[in-house]
Amino acid sequence: MSNRTLQLAVIVASVREGRFGPAVARWFREEARQHGQFAVDVIDLAETPLPLALPPVSPKNEANYPRPAGMAEVTATLAAADAFVVVTPEYNHSFPASIKALIDWHFTQWQAKPVGFVSYGGLGGGIRAVEQLRLVFAEMHAVGVRDTVSFANYWELFDAEGRLVEPEGPQGAAKIMLDQLVWWATALYHAQAENPYQVAG
Repeated sequence: MSNRTLQLAVIVASVREGRFGPAVARWFREEARQHGQFAVDVIDLAETPLPLALPPVSPKNEANYPRPAGMAEVTATLAAADAFVVVTPEYNHSFPASIKALIDWHFTQWQAKPVGFVSYGGLGGGIRAVEQLRLVFAEMHAVGVRDTVSFANYWELFDAEGRLVEPEGPQGAAKIMLDQLVWWATALYHAQAENPYQVAG
């Protein structure tokens, strides 16, 4: 695994008009690039067709159930990823419906892979959205890493061009999370190669 570049999918969860998510995702993508152990793909859910009407058969029970043609690229990106980072705001003490739709349209693509979280919001910095997402990803048999990056009152932390005013703290938090993602992605990759993960019944 040391000679293999890890694939990291960064998911921009917000689809709200005037959203701030892309600015946070751009910052994090650069942090992941500088970390040096990831090839980074960005999945922007505002640019991804995700019907809210789900198929009649759960992807948990039928992994190859046909998805809309426009979803093929995002499905392939999720399947190829060794790890994920969800960049999410907090809406009404929870996460956006867009990220739940992406999760629900897939199942095997998340299995036995680590997930990190970058959140932003008001006083709480989006952490309630993250805590709820941990429960959902656990059901997908994914591993949520312990440390996160959060931006409380984010509008005070970034300038008009979307750059962090005082980057040192968030950069340190990002490195800790990325290090954890490397460890888990590497461990799970080798575990899968030796003994493929199976979901009972």
